[in-house]
Amino acid sequence: MSTTADPPPSSRAGSGGGDPLAALGALPGVPDSVDSVRKAVDRVYGHRIMRRRSNEITSEAALRGARGSAALSGAEWALEEVRRRSDFSGDDEARTVGGALRLTAEAGQLLSIWRQSPLRVLARLHLVAAADSAEAAGRPRLAGEPVAEPLIELPLPDADEVAGRLEGLSRLIIAGSSAPALVMAAVVHGELLGLRPFGSHNGLVARAAERIVLVGSGLDPKSICPAEAGHAELGRAAYVAALDGYASGTPDGMAAWIAHCGKAVELGVRESTAVCEALQRGAA
Repeated sequence: MSTTADPPPSSRAGSGGGDPLAALGALPGVPDSVDSVRKAVDRVYGHRIMRRRSNEITSEAALRGARGSAALSGAEWALEEVRRRSDFSGDDEARTVGGALRLTAEAGQLLSIWRQSPLRVLARLHLVAAADSAEAAGRPRLAGEPVAEPLIELPLPDADEVAGRLEGLSRLIIAGSSAPALVMAAVVHGELLGLRPFGSHNGLVARAAERIVLVGSGLDPKSICPAEAGHAELGRAAYVAALDGYASGTPDGMAAWIAHCGKAVELGVRESTAVCEALQRGAA
């Protein structure tokens, strides 16, 4: 991380900077990303199949989102394999897919808690994700504890920095922001990926938290726009490169990360639109 980079938004929360996310919403290209996402989401919500079968779309979006999140954590399974399997207790890949599925189901149960106690929600998400492992789950890592997150190669913040930045992120969420939901979701996602506050499963937790923000904000209230599927479609290399931009703290880097997250939501919308069309044709 560049030593000349601006500090991340969460580290500036409560420091007299007012609404630090509002400025991100005005960065070059971000308003266009926000507008494009809103139009895409509105289109799929306006699909006529949504009036009768929205629960089916939500269930399918959850499955596709979990598959995408697991793929970004190294478990690249075919959708039908994820759909077919009921036992995820085998190898590391199976446990990763199982963790992603559990998180997708759990996220919807935590919406009412998120705005009041985001750190409690993050602890619960990690507990759920790591249910099949022997590690100490549900708490941020302590000094000297290792982190298993092979995809992310950014410098690892120490435990004290993690604690401070998590508290800053919590204050941002509780205080709320005038920034669009996409901006808040991108910051939550990027901050958790950069911090890697837990000993494992940080990517799964970060993407589940992004989902919670998108749903809880009202942008995607029925959870039918699986951004995780879009992130996976964009690819791991693009994901890591965009995260590097977030971690730089520069305006261009932050804007690129927000735009990347916006594109992921739009691709998630495309997934659900295809499901709607298939249901309408009677093919699914």
